[in-house]
Amino acid sequence: MTEPTHADGGTRGPLGPPPAGPGSAPKRALEAVLRDLRAVDGALYAAVAGTSTPALDRALRRLSHAADHSKVSLGIAAALALGGARARHAALVGVGAVAVASASANLLGKRLVHRARPDREAARVTVDRHVPMPASASFPSGHTAAAVAFATAVGVVLPEAAVPLGALAGAVGYSRVHTGVHYPGDVAAGAVLGIASAAAALAAAPARVRQPNTFTAW
Repeated sequence: MTEPTHADGGTRGPLGPPPAGPGSAPKRALEAVLRDLRAVDGALYAAVAGTSTPALDRALRRLSHAADHSKVSLGIAAALALGGARARHAALVGVGAVAVASASANLLGKRLVHRARPDREAARVTVDRHVPMPASASFPSGHTAAAVAFATAVGVVLPEAAVPLGALAGAVGYSRVHTGVHYPGDVAAGAVLGIASAAAALAAAPARVRQPNTFTAW
């Protein structure tokens, strides 16, 4: 016994294809966009892995290590705390931003998006770049989120520090791709999360810490 057919010859019933719902086309379009973005992300990761940069490998590996647990940012905050009142306020809001970013990345982002870490061996990332591969999910980059949060928050209170701290945060983010432990998309998401975390920390800071009309992302 065969399935009954429509006038156009298509089958209907339990063995036929389900009718296309009103939301199926947008869903397929979104899936196609995400697939393409993942392809670009992987290609960028492979391009970084395949580019020989022996003069940078050691420095970026050390920077990536130094950014573990936000040691670089916290060290800068400790130095700022020895300065005047405005520098101490910058250190306070910067540390607050790091705390928000770290919690958001590690307790929320990584648990909601279970993205596997890159296959560093398959990409042939040179051993000279290697840092320990974290066991946590890849998305988003917590190192980047914390570094960008600190740079953005401190840069609002101390505008003269915005450029050097922004450059440092960018280097931290790139080092995570260079050492093979994150995709570029993880770093980009971490940067967005860091800016949002800085905004939250600034909004929660005492009024004297805030500088009106000076919020500028790194």
